[in-house]
Amino acid sequence: MDTQRFRLRKVPKSGVFCASVMGMKSRYAFAAAALAGFLVLSYAQTGPTLSDNEKAISDQMGHLRSLPDEEWVKAVVRLAVQIQQLPSDQGKQVLISEFGNLVTEGDAGQETLQLVASTMAEVLRNSPNSSIAQALAQLVRYEHVQVSLDNPNYRAAMEKLADSDQRRGSVDFTLSDLKGVQWSLKKLRGKVVLLNFWATWCPPCRREMPDMETLYERFASRGLVILAISDEPADKVQPFLAERNFSYPILLDPGGKVQQLFDIQGIPKSFVYDRDGKLVAQAIDRRTERQFLAMLKQAGLE
Repeated sequence: MDTQRFRLRKVPKSGVFCASVMGMKSRYAFAAAALAGFLVLSYAQTGPTLSDNEKAISDQMGHLRSLPDEEWVKAVVRLAVQIQQLPSDQGKQVLISEFGNLVTEGDAGQETLQLVASTMAEVLRNSPNSSIAQALAQLVRYEHVQVSLDNPNYRAAMEKLADSDQRRGSVDFTLSDLKGVQWSLKKLRGKVVLLNFWATWCPPCRREMPDMETLYERFASRGLVILAISDEPADKVQPFLAERNFSYPILLDPGGKVQQLFDIQGIPKSFVYDRDGKLVAQAIDRRTERQFLAMLKQAGLE
């Protein structure tokens, strides 16, 4: 995420990961380096003025997506601490909201995710009607962090996520891949299935695809099926794939009907079903190979 992950609204992924897919697509049209400027400009027009320190943090956030993974992790850890130490004002709320969209775009580590969630909870205690309730709920439910918070918007967001997951656990669909082969989720019982919602214009999507290919090569013979679903037309997807060597099936979702079934509000987003068809793991943003392995382990693959 965003998106929810690319969202002012991602904003939110922290909004959370909650920008619409179209909203995220528009956001990705900007260069990564423009994110900070866009953030500051947006809130200069409609929200609080950021202090010099807060603007410096915003500028660092705007460059995160251009960093290689090792540098990204160090920068994210540093930013999480800097934002947590800010005074409790509207500037802090602005920054933690957008940072919540960025911190899950890689393997930030549980300690960092917990710090971000705790900072979000602090903001919600001071501003009970803050829009970050949904972003925090997603961190808690899907990144396995913990907060102690009595907030009706947060509770409602958690209940909504639980309802969405229940529907995802029983949903079925049939889509065709680029070769015209049809794939149905329920017909894949007996296999471990990784569903991945993505798009050619989505940088975090593109970054995780090579890791998925590595996993497919490793586990396909042991029953792993990866289905990568895009709502873009074939004439957008095919040229993109022609330049890359991905062997797992790429499915087309005309009109985004399957995205709607899964309540996809930000990409990339991934789901893992075990051999009995049970939804056992999901990710709200880009995953690294290590993180994907942890998800597959919950389905019995390791």
